[in-house]
Amino acid sequence: MTDHPRQRWLILAHAFNMDGRAASQTITDKIPHLLRAGIEVVVLSGVSGTHDTVVEHHQLWPAGPAGLRFELRHVLRRRWGGGVRYRVCMALASILLMPGMLMEKLLRPVESSWSWWISAYLKGRTLIRREPFDLIYSTGGAFAAHLAGRALKRATGTPWLAEVHDPMVIPGSTPATAQQKMQAEVERLICTDADVAIWFTEQALASARLRHPQLGERGKMLLPGIDRPFQTLPPYQPGPKFVIGHFGSLSPTRHLGPILRALETLFMRRPELANLIELHVYGGPLDSVSSEKLASSSAHDVVHHFGRIEIDPETGLSGREQILQRMRSVDVLLLLHGEEPICAEYIPSKLYEYLWMQRPIMAIVHQNPQMVSILRTEGHMTVLSGDHDLEESTVTNELVAAIEKLLDHWQRSSLPDSGKTSPYTTAQAVARIRDWVTQLKGKSV
Repeated sequence: MTDHPRQRWLILAHAFNMDGRAASQTITDKIPHLLRAGIEVVVLSGVSGTHDTVVEHHQLWPAGPAGLRFELRHVLRRRWGGGVRYRVCMALASILLMPGMLMEKLLRPVESSWSWWISAYLKGRTLIRREPFDLIYSTGGAFAAHLAGRALKRATGTPWLAEVHDPMVIPGSTPATAQQKMQAEVERLICTDADVAIWFTEQALASARLRHPQLGERGKMLLPGIDRPFQTLPPYQPGPKFVIGHFGSLSPTRHLGPILRALETLFMRRPELANLIELHVYGGPLDSVSSEKLASSSAHDVVHHFGRIEIDPETGLSGREQILQRMRSVDVLLLLHGEEPICAEYIPSKLYEYLWMQRPIMAIVHQNPQMVSILRTEGHMTVLSGDHDLEESTVTNELVAAIEKLLDHWQRSSLPDSGKTSPYTTAQAVARIRDWVTQLKGKSV
């Protein structure tokens, strides 16, 4: 590291200042803590988020045509909405970029953001020539950030810390597609060259270390957490209906199927509860599995889908701020983990928000003992899911029992707040990162 009196870190984060994006929240929430620690922060990001006015922030377009089109779509939609001007502009851009996109698809058939690493590398080299950095910190999200981090380390010798959000290799699988092979290669580069490499679950770190023994003790596990989202916790006020709230994205492997089956079973046994229970769903559009199951479900009428919550122009509240308030308004928070092998090495970031709400959490957890331990230690309910369809009835019955238990408590005492604060904070995560960087060169940060 350099001998500058003040630490200077270059942060590479393709998703930065993007409202509601977990990949953004994980790094943007760390910035105030880094600044308070006296660390000078320079951020390189994509162009889809808002420009930061507190730190030096460079928003970079990707070098490839597919990435350009993807980013342009988000930038123009944010600026103009989805009207005629937006559609005309995107049609012209698509025509102009089409030859390059076809060529890129043939030569590099991976996620469109891959070429952002070239832009980040070139900008990073320019910044480092002007004034050296003590650390290159790549985080993602998009693997392009890690490619840029590794390239900058090799070119400049600056220590590199890589923070891996989601596992790059699906447990128990052999990478087959171009995307999967690219992710596996990026993982290998991180395990080989990063001075500190961070994963967000114990099992994800263990699997990466098993595939790449050279990682050794440079590999670390970190629970990212979030800081207290409210200075004053909005009051919880029970209403006439028992409201179960799900917040976050859905997919064909993380869908409403289990909770719909539980509600159907419960209403079959106790039809009067169909007029008492509601399921509120917040996030993007329903996935195909949820849509199909909901369309034919006898519990259809109790489900209310509110979609994605955007910034409120009247109050100025961001989508994230509004969602946090709505989390406080429900009686029970529903956490859907998923139904695929990667769940064994993945904890939804929504869990850390839920833990601050002081509301009961009812979670379906797929083969992740660490996640089960976190929830149960904090007094919340978990239903374990397995691999086989034969276990579907077991999951359903356990969910029904959990709903009935919570409903009975709500009817007797309105499910008061737990009064417990979350032990998993961004401040704690940043302190651990700073300790690891200190150990890197034996220098106080």
